[in-house]
Amino acid sequence: MWAWALLPVILAVFGTVGMWTVFGIAVSNETVNLTAGFPYISTCGSYNPQSCLFSQICNICSVLALWIVIIRYQQVRDLGCVSRVNTCSIVLGFISSIGISVLGNFQQSVDMQVHLIGAFLAFYVGLAYFWIQVWLSYCAEPSHDRKWAGPSRIVFCSLCTCLILAMTVLHNIGYRSAGAICEWAAVMCFFVLFGVFTAEFRHIDFHKLHVQRKGFSKSGSDLTMEHVQ
Repeated sequence: MWAWALLPVILAVFGTVGMWTVFGIAVSNETVNLTAGFPYISTCGSYNPQSCLFSQICNICSVLALWIVIIRYQQVRDLGCVSRVNTCSIVLGFISSIGISVLGNFQQSVDMQVHLIGAFLAFYVGLAYFWIQVWLSYCAEPSHDRKWAGPSRIVFCSLCTCLILAMTVLHNIGYRSAGAICEWAAVMCFFVLFGVFTAEFRHIDFHKLHVQRKGFSKSGSDLTMEHVQ
Protein backbone atom coordinates (compact mmCIF):
# COMPACT_ATOMS: atom_id res chain seq x y z
CA MET A 1 0.00 0.00 0.00
CA TRP A 2 1.67 3.16 -1.25
CA ALA A 3 -0.13 5.29 1.35
CA TRP A 4 2.22 4.03 4.08
CA ALA A 5 5.22 4.57 1.80
CA LEU A 6 4.45 8.29 1.80
CA LEU A 7 5.05 8.61 5.55
CA PRO A 8 8.88 8.41 5.41
CA VAL A 9 8.88 10.70 2.37
CA ILE A 10 6.76 13.26 4.22
CA LEU A 11 9.18 13.24 7.16
CA ALA A 12 12.24 13.56 4.93
CA VAL A 13 10.82 16.38 2.80
CA PHE A 14 9.18 18.25 5.67
CA GLY A 15 12.28 18.05 7.85
CA THR A 16 14.64 19.14 5.08
CA VAL A 17 12.49 22.06 3.95
CA GLY A 18 11.78 23.05 7.55
CA MET A 19 15.43 23.18 8.63
CA TRP A 20 16.53 25.19 5.62
CA THR A 21 13.58 27.53 6.14
CA VAL A 22 14.80 28.22 9.67
CA PHE A 23 18.26 28.84 8.23
CA GLY A 24 16.85 31.24 5.64
CA ILE A 25 14.91 33.22 8.24
CA ALA A 26 17.94 33.42 10.52
CA VAL A 27 20.09 34.75 7.68
CA SER A 28 17.45 37.19 6.45
CA ASN A 29 16.87 38.81 9.85
CA GLU A 30 20.63 38.76 10.56
CA THR A 31 20.42 36.77 13.78
CA VAL A 32 23.29 34.76 12.31
CA ASN A 33 26.22 36.22 10.40
CA LEU A 34 27.57 34.08 7.59
CA THR A 35 30.67 36.24 7.26
CA ALA A 36 31.64 35.31 10.83
CA GLY A 37 31.16 31.61 10.20
CA PHE A 38 28.66 28.98 9.12
CA PRO A 39 26.07 28.49 11.90
CA TYR A 40 24.92 25.31 13.61
CA ILE A 41 21.28 24.35 13.18
CA SER A 42 20.70 25.02 16.87
CA THR A 43 22.18 28.51 16.52
CA CYS A 44 19.78 29.33 13.70
CA GLY A 45 16.84 28.14 15.81
CA SER A 46 17.82 29.94 19.01
CA TYR A 47 16.42 33.38 18.19
CA ASN A 48 12.92 34.73 17.63
CA PRO A 49 10.89 34.41 15.50
CA GLN A 50 12.46 31.30 13.92
CA SER A 51 12.87 29.63 17.35
CA CYS A 52 9.11 29.04 17.46
CA LEU A 53 9.15 27.51 13.99
CA PHE A 54 12.19 25.40 14.89
CA SER A 55 10.39 23.97 17.93
CA GLN A 56 7.31 23.04 15.94
CA ILE A 57 9.35 21.45 13.16
CA CYS A 58 11.23 19.33 15.69
CA ASN A 59 8.00 18.31 17.43
CA ILE A 60 6.34 17.24 14.19
CA CYS A 61 9.48 15.37 13.08
CA SER A 62 9.59 13.67 16.47
CA VAL A 63 6.01 12.40 16.12
CA LEU A 64 6.53 11.25 12.53
CA ALA A 65 9.80 9.52 13.44
CA LEU A 66 8.17 7.71 16.36
CA TRP A 67 5.32 6.62 14.11
CA ILE A 68 7.78 5.23 11.58
CA VAL A 69 9.76 3.46 14.31
CA ILE A 70 6.63 1.71 15.62
CA ILE A 71 5.43 0.66 12.17
CA ARG A 72 8.86 -0.69 11.23
CA TYR A 73 9.08 -2.64 14.49
CA GLN A 74 5.69 -4.27 13.90
CA GLN A 75 6.50 -4.95 10.26
CA VAL A 76 9.68 -6.80 11.17
CA ARG A 77 7.73 -8.83 13.74
CA ASP A 78 5.11 -9.70 11.15
CA LEU A 79 7.89 -10.92 8.86
CA GLY A 80 8.79 -13.47 11.52
CA CYS A 81 11.89 -11.77 12.92
CA VAL A 82 10.99 -11.77 16.60
CA SER A 83 14.31 -11.02 18.27
CA ARG A 84 15.90 -8.87 20.91
CA VAL A 85 17.53 -6.84 18.17
CA ASN A 86 14.15 -5.71 16.90
CA THR A 87 13.06 -4.90 20.45
CA CYS A 88 16.25 -2.93 20.92
CA SER A 89 15.48 -1.02 17.72
CA ILE A 90 12.12 0.26 18.95
CA VAL A 91 13.65 1.29 22.29
CA LEU A 92 16.46 3.22 20.60
CA GLY A 93 14.05 4.68 18.06
CA PHE A 94 11.73 5.87 20.81
CA ILE A 95 14.61 7.47 22.75
CA SER A 96 16.02 9.23 19.68
CA SER A 97 12.56 10.51 18.71
CA ILE A 98 12.15 12.03 22.17
CA GLY A 99 15.61 13.55 21.77
CA ILE A 100 14.46 15.40 18.64
CA SER A 101 11.65 17.02 20.61
CA VAL A 102 13.93 17.85 23.55
CA LEU A 103 16.56 19.63 21.47
CA GLY A 104 13.86 21.56 19.64
CA ASN A 105 12.05 22.78 22.74
CA PHE A 106 15.10 23.50 24.87
CA GLN A 107 17.14 25.77 22.61
CA GLN A 108 20.79 26.35 23.44
CA SER A 109 20.01 29.94 24.44
CA VAL A 110 17.51 28.67 27.05
CA ASP A 111 19.15 25.60 28.58
CA MET A 112 22.36 24.41 26.97
CA GLN A 113 22.75 21.24 29.07
CA VAL A 114 19.27 19.91 28.30
CA HIS A 115 19.71 20.90 24.66
CA LEU A 116 22.95 18.90 24.44
CA ILE A 117 21.26 15.90 26.05
CA GLY A 118 18.55 16.07 23.39
CA ALA A 119 21.18 16.40 20.66
CA PHE A 120 23.05 13.36 21.99
CA LEU A 121 19.86 11.28 22.00
CA ALA A 122 18.86 12.44 18.53
CA PHE A 123 22.28 12.02 16.89
CA TYR A 124 24.11 9.21 18.65
CA VAL A 125 21.14 7.07 19.71
CA GLY A 126 19.49 7.72 16.35
CA LEU A 127 22.64 6.56 14.59
CA ALA A 128 22.63 3.34 16.64
CA TYR A 129 19.00 2.81 15.61
CA PHE A 130 19.81 3.06 11.91
CA TRP A 131 22.78 0.69 12.21
CA ILE A 132 20.36 -1.84 13.71
CA GLN A 133 18.12 -1.27 10.71
CA VAL A 134 21.06 -2.22 8.51
CA TRP A 135 21.23 -5.55 10.34
CA LEU A 136 17.46 -6.03 10.10
CA SER A 137 17.56 -5.29 6.36
CA TYR A 138 19.47 -8.53 5.86
CA CYS A 139 18.00 -10.63 8.66
CA ALA A 140 14.29 -10.01 8.15
CA GLU A 141 12.35 -11.75 5.42
CA PRO A 142 14.06 -11.24 2.03
CA SER A 143 12.58 -8.68 -0.36
CA HIS A 144 13.45 -7.35 -3.78
CA ASP A 145 14.25 -3.97 -2.24
CA ARG A 146 17.13 -5.42 -0.23
CA LYS A 147 19.38 -5.07 -3.26
CA TRP A 148 19.34 -1.28 -2.94
CA ALA A 149 17.82 -0.51 0.49
CA GLY A 150 20.52 -2.42 2.38
CA PRO A 151 23.51 -0.86 0.58
CA SER A 152 21.87 2.58 0.79
CA ARG A 153 21.56 2.24 4.56
CA ILE A 154 25.17 1.12 4.86
CA VAL A 155 26.41 4.08 2.80
CA PHE A 156 24.40 6.74 4.61
CA CYS A 157 24.96 5.23 8.06
CA SER A 158 28.69 5.28 7.34
CA LEU A 159 28.44 8.91 6.19
CA CYS A 160 26.48 9.84 9.32
CA THR A 161 29.03 8.13 11.54
CA CYS A 162 31.94 9.96 9.92
CA LEU A 163 30.13 13.30 9.90
CA ILE A 164 29.03 13.10 13.54
CA LEU A 165 32.50 12.13 14.70
CA ALA A 166 34.02 14.90 12.57
CA MET A 167 31.49 17.40 13.94
CA THR A 168 32.37 16.49 17.51
CA VAL A 169 36.12 16.67 16.96
CA LEU A 170 36.03 19.88 14.92
CA HIS A 171 33.79 21.60 17.45
CA ASN A 172 36.05 20.68 20.35
CA ILE A 173 39.24 21.89 18.65
CA GLY A 174 37.69 25.21 17.65
CA TYR A 175 36.75 24.71 14.00
CA ARG A 176 33.13 25.65 14.56
CA SER A 177 32.17 26.45 10.96
CA ALA A 178 33.50 23.14 9.68
CA GLY A 179 31.74 21.36 12.54
CA ALA A 180 28.48 23.12 11.66
CA ILE A 181 28.76 22.04 8.02
CA CYS A 182 29.24 18.44 9.19
CA GLU A 183 26.14 18.78 11.38
CA TRP A 184 23.99 20.00 8.50
CA ALA A 185 25.26 17.21 6.27
CA ALA A 186 24.60 14.60 8.97
CA VAL A 187 21.03 15.80 9.47
CA MET A 188 20.39 15.60 5.73
CA CYS A 189 21.74 12.04 5.75
CA PHE A 190 19.39 11.16 8.60
CA PHE A 191 16.44 12.39 6.56
CA VAL A 192 17.59 10.24 3.64
CA LEU A 193 17.77 7.22 5.98
CA PHE A 194 14.19 7.82 7.05
CA GLY A 195 13.22 8.09 3.41
CA VAL A 196 14.68 4.65 2.69
CA PHE A 197 11.86 3.12 4.79
CA THR A 198 9.65 3.81 1.78
CA ALA A 199 11.09 0.65 0.25
CA GLU A 200 9.68 -1.55 3.03
CA PHE A 201 6.54 0.42 3.81
CA ARG A 202 5.16 0.13 0.28
CA HIS A 203 4.67 -3.60 0.95
CA ILE A 204 2.31 -3.01 3.89
CA ASP A 205 -1.14 -4.24 2.86
CA PHE A 206 -3.32 -3.31 5.83
CA HIS A 207 -3.42 -2.04 9.39
CA LYS A 208 -5.51 -3.48 12.23
CA LEU A 209 -6.53 -1.91 15.51
CA HIS A 210 -8.09 -4.17 18.15
CA VAL A 211 -9.91 -2.77 21.15
CA GLN A 212 -11.00 -5.29 23.79
CA ARG A 213 -13.49 -4.55 26.53
CA LYS A 214 -14.47 -7.38 28.85
CA GLY A 215 -18.10 -7.53 29.81
CA PHE A 216 -19.19 -5.27 26.97
CA SER A 217 -21.97 -7.68 26.04
CA LYS A 218 -23.77 -10.54 27.70
CA SER A 219 -21.80 -13.00 25.65
CA GLY A 220 -18.55 -11.45 26.87
CA SER A 221 -17.28 -11.10 23.32
CA ASP A 222 -14.51 -8.67 22.43
CA LEU A 223 -15.14 -5.43 20.68
CA THR A 224 -12.87 -5.39 17.68
CA MET A 225 -12.43 -2.56 15.28
CA GLU A 226 -10.63 -3.38 12.09
CA HIS A 227 -9.82 -1.01 9.32
CA VAL A 228 -8.47 -2.53 6.14
CA GLN A 229 -6.88 -0.36 3.53
